[in-house]
Amino acid sequence: MSNMDTNESNGKSKTIINDVVEKSVETTNGLGITDRHPSKSKMEQVIEKLNYPLRKVAHASEYFIFTILILVALENSGVKGIRKFIIALIICFIYACTDEYHQTFVNGRTGQFSDALIDTLGGFVSCLMYVFMMEISKIRKKHI
Repeated sequence: MSNMDTNESNGKSKTIINDVVEKSVETTNGLGITDRHPSKSKMEQVIEKLNYPLRKVAHASEYFIFTILILVALENSGVKGIRKFIIALIICFIYACTDEYHQTFVNGRTGQFSDALIDTLGGFVSCLMYVFMMEISKIRKKHI
């Protein structure tokens, strides 16, 4: 959505959130967990509260996946140890910065350094998860 202006992107996000909240209400009503539908104003409040954090989580999630792919590529290229993680995070950070810079050329968008940091945080979390998964893999191999 980085090629859309802020209002269009924001509107699309709110529509998606609205659809998910509507389905959640239908599901909980269908299962007998709840028995009514929230008012339109309550729905709008929920959507407004969820919009910003969910957009940021989506950013971080994209870069989480991106960094995992970089780590796998580096591993397959023979890059080992801490060097692999440093290179992956540098690539993630530079790409996030260039994405934010790109947004400055899109009408109605601004580049936000804080978004680049959120994206890089997603990459950092993927590095932690990668290390964790590799350690679990080593432990499993020892017990087989």
